[in-house]
Amino acid sequence: MGQILVRNLDDDVIERLKDRARLANLSLEQQVRDILREAAKPSRQALLEEMDRVRAATRGQVTIDSTQIIREERDRR
Repeated sequence: MGQILVRNLDDDVIERLKDRARLANLSLEQQVRDILREAAKPSRQALLEEMDRVRAATRGQVTIDSTQIIREERDRR
């Protein structure tokens, strides 16, 4: 896993982060890790665009009839 160093944070920012961590019963490091993980998630718009891209790429290519596969699996039992 990578590491980052953030320089020149205002003291009041650090204190607020420490307060949040204390209230959540977490270390400051874990609190900041959680905040960054949440901030780095793709936006709803980005997810929808990716879904559209995948849908367009596979449109018309799915020709498998699952009925036959289900019957074969059922018959195995």
